[in-house]
Amino acid sequence: MNWVVNALKAAIGKKLMMAVTGLAFCGFLTVHLIGNLTLYGGRDLFNSYAEHLHSLGPLVTVFELVLLALAIVHVLVGLTLFYENWRARPVRYCMNKWAGGRTIGSATMPYTGLILLAFVILHLMNFHFVDKTGRTIFEIVAGAFAQPWYVAVYVVAVIAGAIHVSHGFWSAFQTVGASHPKYMPLIRGVGILFSLIVGIGFGAIPIYVYVAVT
Repeated sequence: MNWVVNALKAAIGKKLMMAVTGLAFCGFLTVHLIGNLTLYGGRDLFNSYAEHLHSLGPLVTVFELVLLALAIVHVLVGLTLFYENWRARPVRYCMNKWAGGRTIGSATMPYTGLILLAFVILHLMNFHFVDKTGRTIFEIVAGAFAQPWYVAVYVVAVIAGAIHVSHGFWSAFQTVGASHPKYMPLIRGVGILFSLIVGIGFGAIPIYVYVAVT
């Protein structure tokens, strides 16, 4: 058992935890986006989707607790790795930070991650912990996206999320061992495509609701 603890304390162990939790969130984003797309089907379809989820009862609670645990691990380990890297190199090298194949995604991972954390808290306050008495979930969503400032915040956060995912997706596969030269270009391509789907898919929803519904 000690070797497991020691492995998790090491940098590679932390990176593995980041990879596994990150891929789990990619799966969640896929399912969540598919559900959110029912908004385009109108009030009844979206409310029906939400009611179906609530009918699952304890399974939803278990799923939410698992997501919370994954989020805590991902955030804490990510901040730990960021701090350790910063402490190991407190003075930046005098060189182009984009050298060596670095991208905007890899260079901004800690910052886009913090933006996402702040947004998730705001998102939960607006949709999960909000008073639902006498209102359907469609009405709650329409009310939130009737506010231009929230639409703008949502879109900016989604762009940050897409940038975060563009690097995190392929990096996670690389960490778990899928780093063969034959497959990495494909995985990188899939990662970019997935980030575009996430960015456009989630980002278009508040704009659509603001323009067509409210």
